Amino acid sequence: MRAAGQRRLAGACVLSVFACACARGQAVEPPPAPPEPEPVTSGPPASDPLSDIAPEGHRSAQNVVLENEITPELDAAIAKGLAYLALQQNQDGSFGDLRYERNIAITSLACLAFMSDGSVPGRGPYAEHVTRGLEFVLANVAENGLVASDATNGPMYGHGFATLFLGEVYGMTAGGGDTRMAQRTHEALVKAVRLIESTQNDQGGWRYNPVPYDADSSVTICQVMGLRSARNAGIEVSRDTIDRAVAYVRQCQNPDGGFKYQLDVGASAWPRSAAGVATLFYAGIYNDDSIDRGLEYLNAVAMPGTGRAPRTHYYYGHYYAIQAMYLAGGESWARWWPAAREELLAQQLDSGAWDDRSVGPTYSTSMALLVLQIPKRYLPIFQK
Repeated sequence: MRAAGQRRLAGACVLSVFACACARGQAVEPPPAPPEPEPVTSGPPASDPLSDIAPEGHRSAQNVVLENEITPELDAAIAKGLAYLALQQNQDGSFGDLRYERNIAITSLACLAFMSDGSVPGRGPYAEHVTRGLEFVLANVAENGLVASDATNGPMYGHGFATLFLGEVYGMTAGGGDTRMAQRTHEALVKAVRLIESTQNDQGGWRYNPVPYDADSSVTICQVMGLRSARNAGIEVSRDTIDRAVAYVRQCQNPDGGFKYQLDVGASAWPRSAAGVATLFYAGIYNDDSIDRGLEYLNAVAMPGTGRAPRTHYYYGHYYAIQAMYLAGGESWARWWPAAREELLAQQLDSGAWDDRSVGPTYSTSMALLVLQIPKRYLPIFQK
């Protein structure tokens, strides 16, 4: 492996989304000191539904680096994409274009793209962009914990991605840098988690609005990822909330291994199927028939380079599929990653952007950069 790849992998050991985007606030304690990194170990399945310990025999791609996983062409494309994305930030720190201007979800995803390159508030070439994005997100946290900008419709998508962003920022920076910002981030993260817990519906899922009325698999994965990130950062997360979410996602799986949108809406589709598999992984489930069948479905209908995957929700699908394959590890990662990398590199524009005409280039560029930078292994959410 090249020396640059080794440095990135070593950095990961130290540092350990968006398809179509109310509880009362509670006082919170000052931010705790960051926990000591835990060693990667193997052992029997843990009872904790958000366990950091994978069962014996399971190996994600976290500590298994492929030969030529990161290529010079990939490095150049990422650098060009990050430079383009940096120019899209608005003066108030937000990101978003077309009908999704000043959007919480896109702002969170764009900042996560910079963080995937190692930049965090106070450190890295895009530290200022992440800081300004964080300020925008923190300025849009309601008293009840909902993270939503004035222009937001169906705010639980944005809330889930914002919770993920807050969890990753806090997990990578707690105890250092601007302690006031760390405290504000901690307070917002706790409130965001409590809102998710209090708005889960009777089926075990979530939908567009912060009320426990109905649910769909797409919004549900956003909340589970946010909860996982918060838990990684040391925030207490309800085990019952995760158990019920897992039960809901399991019920959304079809006999073909794919996942449906809602319990009573039956067709499988590859983007939400990738999200369904990722949900189970992030809930601490690693060896499971539902995961195996989901991976088989994705390989059959959406393998990059084959042209089989429909373009609907294309970047959303790649975002979750690459996570599912990375967490599955082994042959799943070895086959999927090179194909996904080459497919996305071929679609980058001369400007450095990737374009999704239905949502806008800021969103699709953020998503493409998140996919292409997963081998850097910086974000804690991708570790176990």
